[in-house]
Amino acid sequence: MILFLAEHSNGKLKKSALELVTASQTLASKLGKESLGIVLGADVNAAQELATYTNVIAVQDAALADARAETITTVLTTLAKELNATVLLVSASRSGLSFSPRIAMRLDAPLLEDVTSLDVQDNQIIATRLTYLARVTETVKALSFPVVISVKPNIFPVATPGTPGKVEAKTVALSDQDLRVKVGEKSSAKTGRVALEEADLVVTGGRGVGSSEGFGNLVEPLADFLGAGVGATRAVVDAGWRPYGEQVGQTGKTVAPKAYFALGVSGAVQHMSGMNRSKYIVAVNKDADAPIFKVADYGIVGDVNTVVPALIEALKGLKD
Repeated sequence: MILFLAEHSNGKLKKSALELVTASQTLASKLGKESLGIVLGADVNAAQELATYTNVIAVQDAALADARAETITTVLTTLAKELNATVLLVSASRSGLSFSPRIAMRLDAPLLEDVTSLDVQDNQIIATRLTYLARVTETVKALSFPVVISVKPNIFPVATPGTPGKVEAKTVALSDQDLRVKVGEKSSAKTGRVALEEADLVVTGGRGVGSSEGFGNLVEPLADFLGAGVGATRAVVDAGWRPYGEQVGQTGKTVAPKAYFALGVSGAVQHMSGMNRSKYIVAVNKDADAPIFKVADYGIVGDVNTVVPALIEALKGLKD
């Protein structure tokens, strides 16, 4: 059995969940196993959506309302043992990276972390992952089963609906030890924009934007006009111009939109490791020798303060 955890929010599957459908079904076909999705939470309505792709187990419990490593670890470990899972896949999201090592320890299983590809050779799982600031691609192998794998977001293609599956409800007992961590007050930015990891279009600003005001005058207007997510480089986040949640790169988020607009971004290798899977890259920078132009599909050498307003006006003309 190939199990995967499908993350969801507000009753809808996250993009990463549909990527895991692809990854799990690929492994299932190579290993001759069945693929099965898991949806857990206080609200498991997303299980019905997932059932348009595969069979699903839904674990509904008020204690699972918040993504806590302790509770998720217990639920997934219990299901993996009960179903005699060969592989357990999770997204290498912030939460996924927190509980996947715990699950591997409890299952006494090898852990392949933050992988960018998966294959099967001689009935063993082979995977690749990026290391040394994405300068090196490392090949790793799991020599035994079961194996726990966290998959880097925005790497595998999003699945398309196939043969409808069934949803089976299950319960997993949680102990006081599992519930010893409580989630307190939560807050989130209410920008009204699409989440960065889910966005088909991303507009990112770098130091060349000049200031936090530059984001408000250039990056945000273009993103709002396009219906795009807003990203930032590490230098921008370190300067306090934008929140960490918008950082794209080796120590931030990985994105793979249909189009990526890099405004005033020089193109450090750490940043490009988080966006180089974009289908099209459009760069605006006044430095003609900026590394970003080496990966850009379209490049404009010029001052962002002049180019971006002109670009917005041109796009408005096309829309009209």
